[in-house]
Amino acid sequence: MSTSKPTSHPSPTSTAAPRPAFTRLLEALPASVPFVAPDALMRRTGRPIAARLGANESLFGASPAAMKAMAEALADVSFYGDPESFELREALAEAHGVSRDAIVVGSGIDDLLGLTARAFVSVGDPVVMSLGGYPTFAYSIDGVGGVLHRVPYRYDRNDLDGLAAAAHTTGAKVVYLSNPDNPSGSMHDAVAVEAFVRALPATTLLVLDEAYADFVPPSHALPTIDIAHAGVLRMRTFSKACGLAGARIGYALTAPETIRAFDKIRPHFGVNRIAQAGALAAIRDRPFVDHVVREVAAGRAEYAGLADELGFNALPSFTNFVTIDIGNARRATRLVNLLLDHGVFIRKPGAPPLDRCIRVSIGRSEDRRLFADALRAIVRTGALDEA
Repeated sequence: MSTSKPTSHPSPTSTAAPRPAFTRLLEALPASVPFVAPDALMRRTGRPIAARLGANESLFGASPAAMKAMAEALADVSFYGDPESFELREALAEAHGVSRDAIVVGSGIDDLLGLTARAFVSVGDPVVMSLGGYPTFAYSIDGVGGVLHRVPYRYDRNDLDGLAAAAHTTGAKVVYLSNPDNPSGSMHDAVAVEAFVRALPATTLLVLDEAYADFVPPSHALPTIDIAHAGVLRMRTFSKACGLAGARIGYALTAPETIRAFDKIRPHFGVNRIAQAGALAAIRDRPFVDHVVREVAAGRAEYAGLADELGFNALPSFTNFVTIDIGNARRATRLVNLLLDHGVFIRKPGAPPLDRCIRVSIGRSEDRRLFADALRAIVRTGALDEA
């Protein structure tokens, strides 16, 4: 009879217990929070936010038709949503004049950017974007081990020539372009973007983020790109003019072969049935979207006048926000914090040359008034330039 003692194993809760190993890629990434939400700011400061103007959400809400559709869909919330988003894709195909097979639906553009990174970028692959461009795209590329090459803005706009040159120099797998742009609010016209597509290497994918497309005035046309062009992936969202940011739903248009590739890796129940119902109703309620677009246009004009009154400069905007030149990065940072003390949440671009600016979403007339009153008070008391 053996007298040896049984082997002792550490308790699962023991501090000596080994932990499962993360991937080498994940271990190498720094901790990152791409966006500090106003909810987090309220928890941190213990103060309410009266004007939520920093996230480019719609303060005009969703259309009554979309709200009704989502309320009715709640009765079936115990069931998964349609993994094909069939009815929504049919409506989108009709709206854009393309095949249903050229559309993929995701839980917002952020989800679709993540799918793009997984589908096209391997560890070490070069990717090009603007310095200071949408940080969630960079977040997705970092997460799959891509190597980002950033091209500075030129004249406060995306530098199309610089982006194309970087794509050739690096052999970029993907180039990202936001048009209209976040955070500058600027836009390149159809002729410029179509020329940019032709200037890219044949093996480079262009991710064309058109989240703010609804706000482009009739005088400025968006590019016309054949949906069969496998080198262009166009992204749209219901988060802005349609007011469904919290529902998390967006879509991409591209060649069917790319859609089929996405189907291999996308979460098939990732878009919930409530969001699908709301988006479908929103497409059919064009008068509501037109109302929001008119209000945003009025707000852009108000902000431009306010900036001029106070000695600042509002950059031309084709979005639902306005970027205002405050003079330098120190003043811009200080102004963000001072406005938060007044209960007004805004943001500022983080990279030069736009880090001298603040970025302010266009809300309802009462939201705009709160921002204007707070900004006037700060400027007129000299608080902005205090040490």
